[in-house]
Amino acid sequence: MHNKSLSELSLLLRQRECSSVEMTRYFLDRIENDNRLLNSFITVTPDVALRQAKVADERIQSGNAETLTGIPLAHKDIFCTQGVKTSCGSKMLDNFIAPYNATVVEKCQAAGMIMLGKTNMDEFAMGSSNETSYYGPVKNPWDTKTVPGGSSGGSAAAVSARLTPIATGTDTGGSIRQPAAFCGITGLKPTYGLVSRYGMIAFASSLDQGGPLGHSAEDVALLLNVIAGFDARDSTSLNHPKEDYTKHLNDNLAGLKIGLPKEYFSEGLDPEVFKVLEAARSELEKAGATLHEIHLPHTELAVPIYYIIAPAECSSNLSRYDGVRFGHRCNNPSDLTDLYKRSRAEGFGAEVKRRIMIGTYALSAGYYDAYYLKAQKIRRLIRDDFVAAFKQVDVILGPTTATTAFKIDEKVDDPIAMYLSDIYTISVNLAGLPAISIPAGFVNQQPVGLQLIGNYLNEAQLLNVAHQYQQRTDWLMQNPLGIAG
Repeated sequence: MHNKSLSELSLLLRQRECSSVEMTRYFLDRIENDNRLLNSFITVTPDVALRQAKVADERIQSGNAETLTGIPLAHKDIFCTQGVKTSCGSKMLDNFIAPYNATVVEKCQAAGMIMLGKTNMDEFAMGSSNETSYYGPVKNPWDTKTVPGGSSGGSAAAVSARLTPIATGTDTGGSIRQPAAFCGITGLKPTYGLVSRYGMIAFASSLDQGGPLGHSAEDVALLLNVIAGFDARDSTSLNHPKEDYTKHLNDNLAGLKIGLPKEYFSEGLDPEVFKVLEAARSELEKAGATLHEIHLPHTELAVPIYYIIAPAECSSNLSRYDGVRFGHRCNNPSDLTDLYKRSRAEGFGAEVKRRIMIGTYALSAGYYDAYYLKAQKIRRLIRDDFVAAFKQVDVILGPTTATTAFKIDEKVDDPIAMYLSDIYTISVNLAGLPAISIPAGFVNQQPVGLQLIGNYLNEAQLLNVAHQYQQRTDWLMQNPLGIAG
């Protein structure tokens, strides 16, 4: 059952070959057996899941079911879930029970989906390896000595290991796509504002975007159908007409123009990863697409300006965690200043503290114009590069990551090296564009991700290209080594 697509699982439920309760128990058993090895879940919610599954079965029986009614999923522990701990991977929120549901969670519940639990993540989504979590590092199902990527590494590892059919994640600088690449699955970062951020704990508000992680483009499209849509409670939500993202999956690619940025295939890209991407490009050419070299001249500036803008926004967003209203509070503070200092010092990990300090410095008097304002101007230039490119091509193709998954502890003491692991993904967030990572092959038995970048609100075309590629290859069908079943 764990190797079936969402459509196949849905058919099982509709034809009464399996109940949602049985399906939910099946995946809960897989979590019980394998999560100790991977540490992909922070919280497992069997009671909630089985209660929701029973309601889903009644809904299916009455003929009032939607496509994903009765299908289990996992939520990244950054989405608020009413009555269930929402920790954001941090000691600061280890005792926080969310009093309401995020819009993404609401929409999944309204569709009749079943919450298996909350997945592990880098603390407050700050990291590229899932090693900054207060609950310990997540391990990659393909090689448990390597990282799964971050910050949505728990969701990616859980999907890859078939502990859940599908999962939610968030992407601030590549945090859906990079772990999808490392774990050999499909991950979509939608256009900024397409999926509501209400109830999604903020890291960098102008960059954060929720999205789906699944085995295939089709699975991802089905979940996007559920979670996308305007939300009046989110001031950044796009009032975009509802779409069916599965409608054009089977369109042929004849005449599609694919751009190959010169800057993405230069020094720094692993030669073996390059070979995998060359084979993928050839496959898309056989499907009818044409390849065109393009330029994104400000690409090299993306990492430095991201690490000014994102920390600046995080320093503002995380100021609310002061030990007063909710979250971690130190014991026996001597006065208010002591309460603030010790609560934050005890509650936040090293990487979060580092980014708060950088961001506070960039926003301080005398430095705002020199750093933050200048970074925002360069951000506009990066956006303009993409606008110009999409006048020439329909989709942009490149690597998701420069290498395959690195070893646990390999980069944890070198933040600069860690930051550079997102070099091919960050520009997309700065521009607010949609992008998807799909499995494209292996190097030394480790998955390689192919990244496709689309124009604004062009998720349907990205999913079409990804689906057509996946129909011509079998990379998404490969199972991680050493995982039961």
